[in-house]
Amino acid sequence: MPASLKVIQLYHQLLENERTAGVVLVLCTVISLLLANSGIQHLYLGLWHHPLAGQNVEFWINDGLMAIFFLMVGLELKREIHVGELSERKKAILPVIAAFGGMIVPAGIHMLLNHGTHFHSGAGIPMATDIAFAVGIMALLGDRVPIPLKVFLTALAVIDDLGAIFTIAIFYSTDIHWGYLGAALGILALMLVINKAKVKHLAPYLGLGVVMWYCMLHSGVHSTVAGVLTAFAIPFGAGHDSNSMRLEHALEKPVSFGILPLFALANTGIILEHDWFGHLFTSNGWGITLGLVVGKPLGITLFCFAAISLGISALPTGIKWVQLMGAGALAGIGFTMSIFITLLAFDDPEVVVASKTAILFASTVAGIIGTIWLHAALPARGKVKLAGSR
Repeated sequence: MPASLKVIQLYHQLLENERTAGVVLVLCTVISLLLANSGIQHLYLGLWHHPLAGQNVEFWINDGLMAIFFLMVGLELKREIHVGELSERKKAILPVIAAFGGMIVPAGIHMLLNHGTHFHSGAGIPMATDIAFAVGIMALLGDRVPIPLKVFLTALAVIDDLGAIFTIAIFYSTDIHWGYLGAALGILALMLVINKAKVKHLAPYLGLGVVMWYCMLHSGVHSTVAGVLTAFAIPFGAGHDSNSMRLEHALEKPVSFGILPLFALANTGIILEHDWFGHLFTSNGWGITLGLVVGKPLGITLFCFAAISLGISALPTGIKWVQLMGAGALAGIGFTMSIFITLLAFDDPEVVVASKTAILFASTVAGIIGTIWLHAALPARGKVKLAGSR
């Protein structure tokens, strides 16, 4: 089978996994909320703070296992750059510009509402898109969705994840310990030298990646960044049996059905007080909600319109503006990445809980709006035409 067909096959497998993974994440979130507000809430919440190897369980999930998630994100992004939608400038430019719009406008809305308050550090929260939820919900609409629209949202979400990683590295780093950071960058340089030497075995890259993670952990830059850097150091191969493709494929199910559900369980155990709805009406709650529900589709649509009007890019064949706007609404599902950034943005437990409540509410609203919008905008079953068909 040609390499290009194998890549397409891998893409469809990823899409199918995202659909199921989205359902699993919803179930884990509901279970976590129910247990956190049940008679065993202290036992359940205490589980995540139970000591384990010098830290607690929550630490190993958020700082350890999530580094593996970021490793997979890095591998996905690298594949898109080499052989996917980001490999050609004309194809790549629209989702890249859309992703920038979908990050800048929501962050701007939050900053506008929270400038000068102790909530200002939460501006990065509504910038994020949860790829599993967003692509998974679109996949539930089946073959009514044009393939170019699925590809557009997937590429946008992957670039969005990269933007979140840069945001974490630049704005959510604590006091920098230059010795550890220098050691981490030195390890990255060694990995790139090994890459240039055409060493294709994964063992040295993954082994050095673990050491780099340890150095990043003590450097003040968030440790999960090591996952992405490791991914970019691993040699890329377009064949389905290449080491990079095999690693990405091997990580799909453990990440989708293990790491992300664990993250959801550990971080959505929110105790809902009788006045929990009030969290949505603080400046921080408004910033998160409006950023995800309004800012995301608005930023994506406006930036795409500007790029196409200026002749920088073109609307992909088979996609209508109303459909692109629906995809933009789905991109407002922040969830995993938004919660992750919340944990870095705030130290006050009450503010963290309030932010998570706003994220869950806003992501639910964005998902409902996006689903209804696309359901109305897409052709009825049996009337779907492939791009270019007559």
